Amino acid sequence: MDFLSRFFAIVLLFSCLTQCRKKVGESESLQTLVSDVEHINGKSAYLNTPYITAGDRVYMVGTQDGAFPELGWHVTGEMGGIWDHPIKLMDGFVATITSDNRQVCLMKADTFTNFPFANKHIFRSGLKDLVVERFQFVPDGKEAVVIEFNFTNTGNDTRKFTFDFTGYSDLRPVWLGERTSMVDGQDIAVWEKSSQSWVVKDSLNDWYVQFGSNTAPEKHSQGVFACDYKPKGKGAIAAISYSLEIAAGASLRIPITVSGSYESAEKAGETFAEVQKDAAKMLTAKKQRYASISEKSKLTIPDKELEEAFRWVKYDTDWLVRDVPAVGRGLSAGAPDYPWWFGADSEYALKGLIATGQPDLVYSAIAVLDKLSEKTNGNGRIIHEASTNGAVYNPGNVNETPQFASLIAAVYAWTGDKEFLKKYFPVIKKGLNWLLKENDKDGNLLPDGFGMMEIHGMDSEMTDVAAYTQKAFADASYMAMELGDSQLSAQYKTIAGQLRTLINQDFWVPESNSFADFIGTPVQAIRLIDDAIVRADTLKKPWAVAELKAAKSAVIRSGAKQKKGFVVHHNWVVNTPMETGIADSAKALAALETASKFTNPFGAFVTGIDRDESAGKDERSVAGNNKVFTYTGAVMTLPTGVLAISENNYGQPDNALSYLRRMTKSFSFALPGSIYEVSPDYGMMSQAWNVYSYAVPIVQQFFGVNPESSKKTIHFQPQMPSKWNDAKLENVIVGNNELDIVFKRSGKAEQWDLTQTKDDWKVMLTFPKNKFNNWRVNGKNVQPRQQGLFDMFEVTGSNISLSMDRQ
Repeated sequence: MDFLSRFFAIVLLFSCLTQCRKKVGESESLQTLVSDVEHINGKSAYLNTPYITAGDRVYMVGTQDGAFPELGWHVTGEMGGIWDHPIKLMDGFVATITSDNRQVCLMKADTFTNFPFANKHIFRSGLKDLVVERFQFVPDGKEAVVIEFNFTNTGNDTRKFTFDFTGYSDLRPVWLGERTSMVDGQDIAVWEKSSQSWVVKDSLNDWYVQFGSNTAPEKHSQGVFACDYKPKGKGAIAAISYSLEIAAGASLRIPITVSGSYESAEKAGETFAEVQKDAAKMLTAKKQRYASISEKSKLTIPDKELEEAFRWVKYDTDWLVRDVPAVGRGLSAGAPDYPWWFGADSEYALKGLIATGQPDLVYSAIAVLDKLSEKTNGNGRIIHEASTNGAVYNPGNVNETPQFASLIAAVYAWTGDKEFLKKYFPVIKKGLNWLLKENDKDGNLLPDGFGMMEIHGMDSEMTDVAAYTQKAFADASYMAMELGDSQLSAQYKTIAGQLRTLINQDFWVPESNSFADFIGTPVQAIRLIDDAIVRADTLKKPWAVAELKAAKSAVIRSGAKQKKGFVVHHNWVVNTPMETGIADSAKALAALETASKFTNPFGAFVTGIDRDESAGKDERSVAGNNKVFTYTGAVMTLPTGVLAISENNYGQPDNALSYLRRMTKSFSFALPGSIYEVSPDYGMMSQAWNVYSYAVPIVQQFFGVNPESSKKTIHFQPQMPSKWNDAKLENVIVGNNELDIVFKRSGKAEQWDLTQTKDDWKVMLTFPKNKFNNWRVNGKNVQPRQQGLFDMFEVTGSNISLSMDRQ
C-alpha cells in the first residue's frame, strides 16, 4: 500500500460520523461564557503588533488586526502561527466574506480585546450592515485551538453571503530541529468527508494538523492563496466555504477547531472530535482555573493600575507554560521568540511563581531544567537554553549554576518539602564544585565566565556571577544544615563569608560610587572600553564617549598591571550585590543613587552608557525605531525589578514603588494585559521574569512574607510604601498553610491583621528597631524583644493582630 493509500485509510478509520454535523449557529456562543470576565481593549495604533492565544500544549500568535504576518527571528519569519511544540502546525489562516461579487478580507480588525485566557477581534470596516467577531481560546492540556466566528446583521434586510476559511499548514520542526533529525517535508492535504475537515500531513513525518467546523460547508478546495497572503514554507493551502443567510437583527456562529499531533493522525483526529464536542466545557474549566490564579496572592491596594498589572502578570506567566510530554512541563522564557526553556529566566521567574501560589508548576519546571542539565553536562552545571525538542543550545553561563542553588533554597523555604530538597541537593553540591574547580583558575573564589551580560569580552570575573555565587554558598549552607550535614554547612558558610568580603572590597569602585562591571586586567579593560566607545558613538551618546575616553586615559596613566574592578558599561548587573543583600549599607545606598541615573520613565537601562539626555522624560515607543532586532539601548523589566528589590533590601520602599510604577507604565502599552520584555513595546510581548520583578518586591518585601516552612514559621517583616494606607494580600500559599494580610495606616498609627488557616504555625513579627512604640498584640500591650537591628515578637495562632505607632 503506497503512502497516500495508507494516509486515506487512517483518516477514514478515525473520522467522526456524518450525522454529527450541526446546523449553522446551532451551538451556544462561547463568548457568552466570558461576558463576566475582565478584559482590556487594545489601542488602534498597535493593531499590527502581536498577541498570543495561549495553552500549555498549543498556542497561536498573530497580530491584533487578525492577520498572520511573518514574525520572529529565531526561525526567521516562522515564530508566529499555531505551534504544537516541538512542531509548528500552521502559518495561520485567512477568513473572507463575499457578497454581491465583493470580497472582504478579515485581516484588518477595528478592535482587539484581550481576556486573561482568550482574545477577540472585531471587524466592522468594509462590511455593510455586518459585524464579525472572531473569538479564540486554547483548551488546557489539548493540542488544539478553537476559533469562533460570530456574524451579526445590523441592517434591516436579510443578508446572504459566503464565508471562506482558508488554512495554511506549515508542519515544520522547532528551532534546532536538525539536531534531533527533524527534517521538514512537503505538506499534503486530504479532505475528510465524514468530519467535514481538512487533514494535513507532513510527507516525511507523522506530523498532522486537522481543521474544520461542526457546521456543514457548501464546498471545499485547496491550493488557492487568499487575500494575497503567501507565507513561506512547505505548507499546504486548503479552504472551506459556507453559504450563510442572516435575518435582520440576528446573529449566527461558525466554530472552527484546529487540532494537531506530532505522533499520529489518530491522535489529531481524537483531539479534533473531543474539542469540537466539548469546547464550551473546556472554556468553562479554563475560566475557573484562571479565577483560581487571580485569587492566589490576591492584591488589593490604592494604586489600581499597579494592582491590575500584578494580577495580569500572573495570567501572563501562565501563557508561557510549555508542556512537551517527551521532555517535560516547564516555563518558557517569552513569546514569540523564546517559547522554550532557559536556566536564568526560570531561576528568576520561578521565585515569583512560588510566591504567587504555583508550586506544582515550579516543581515541574525545575525538573525540566535538571533533566536537560544532567543529560547535557552531568556535573551540576545548569543549562542556559534548550529548544522544545530537547536540543540544548548553550550548556550554561556561569551565573545559572549558583542561581539554581538559590532557587532550590527559595522553593524549599516556601514549601518545607524535605524530599524535594533531598532530590536536588546533590545537584547543588556538584554544581558548586564545578563552579569553583572549573571556573576559578586563580583560586580567589571568584569564578570567571559569562554571566547575564552577554557582551563580547565580558567573561572575566563578573559582578553578577560573584554575587549569585555568594548567595548560592550561603543558601547551600542553610540547606546542608536542614539535611543534617553540619560540617558541609560550616564549609559553605565560610566560603559565603569570604565572598561577601571580597565583593565589598574588590568589586567596589569608590570614584564611580558603584560596584564594578567586572574584575580584570587593565589590558582587558582597555579592550572593553574601546568597544564601548564604538557602541556609544554609534548610538550618538557623546556624554558616554567622553566618560569612556576619560576612563581609558586613567587606566593608561595608572600604569597598573594587576587585576582590579572596572566600571565601563554601567551594566544593570552592578546592582546584584544589593539584590542579594550582601552589599555593605553605605556602599549600597551610594550605588543605588548612582543606579537611579541610568533610568528612563519605564525603568532601568540594561547597559547604562546607552542612556541619553532625553532619558528622564522620553515615554515614546521604541519598537518603531528598530528595523533589525537588537537589545542595544534596551530598558528591561528584570533590571528594573532588581532595583526595586534592592531598594527594599536597604529600607527604601518608596524608591522600590517608584521602580514598580515605572514598569507598570509598560502595562498594556502595546499588547493589552501584558508587559513587554523591553520597555515599553519591544522584544518579547510576554516575558517570564516579569513575575519575579513584581512578586518579590510586593509579596516578600512590602508585605514581608518570608517563610521557613520546614519549621512551620513565617518571618513577617513588612515595609509598606508611604503612599499605601490600606493594603491587602490574600491567599498566600505557604507550605500547607494559607495566609491573609490586612494593613491599615492612619496618621502615626499602623495595624497589621494576619489570618492563617493553620493555628500551629509561628509568626515572627519583625520591624526596624526603635521605629515604632505603643505595641499591642491581639489587644494586649507588649514590649518587643530586641535582636540586632530589629524589634521582634513571636506569635502563634490563626488570627494575629498587631498595632503600633510610628515614632
